[in-house]
Parts: sequence; structure tokens; C-alpha cells
Amino acid sequence: MHNRAGKRMSRSGVEDRLHVALAVAKEKCPSLTGRRVSPHTIRHSMAMRFLQSGVDMTVIALRLGHASPATTHNYVEADLEMKEAALRRVADPSPNKPTRFRATDNLLGFLRGL
Repeated sequence: MHNRAGKRMSRSGVEDRLHVALAVAKEKCPSLTGRRVSPHTIRHSMAMRFLQSGVDMTVIALRLGHASPATTHNYVEADLEMKEAALRRVADPSPNKPTRFRATDNLLGFLRGL
């Protein structure tokens, strides 16, 4: 981003622009009120979205300015933790009764015909 002088925007300039954008966003999305949103939050959100969209780790590392893709590996671990947490919240549909697949006569007939 560039400032009005055409130079690189300072950290405080980025924060000022973010606060203006947040004020507008809060009008349409009141749930943002009281939440802390910083440039760093946006940076991490972008990295996680890229990762979840299948973007290669080296591309994410380059976009974030990391010296090594190994630094970006923390996002993979965070994503795996989120998936594990989601799986723990999902209840087993039949915890006491294991189900076994039973093929129908139509399926068995089809398979025999192969």
C-alpha cells in the first residue's frame, strides 16, 4: 500500500486505514463491535484462507515475507488443530452399535455380472 505521497505506508497509516474500514464494516456487521482486529489479524486470516484453499506453503511464505517456509508450518499445525477440534465436537451417530455394510441384491447381482 502506498500513502498519498506515493511512498510506502507506515504501520500507523495501515492501522488508521483499517480503523476507518472497520467503522464502515461495523455498520453492516455489528458482530465486529468489541472485537480486536489488527493488521496482524488480517495477515494471519489471509494465511489461513490461502492454506485452506490449497495454496502452496512456499507461496504463502513468500506472500508473508517469511525467510523460510518452515516458519509458515505453524499455519498447517493450527489448521490441523482446528480440524481435530471440529471432529471432537461431532458426536458418533451410534456409539454403542457398530454398523456393518450390507450389500443389496441389486448391487451383488451387478458385481457378479462384472
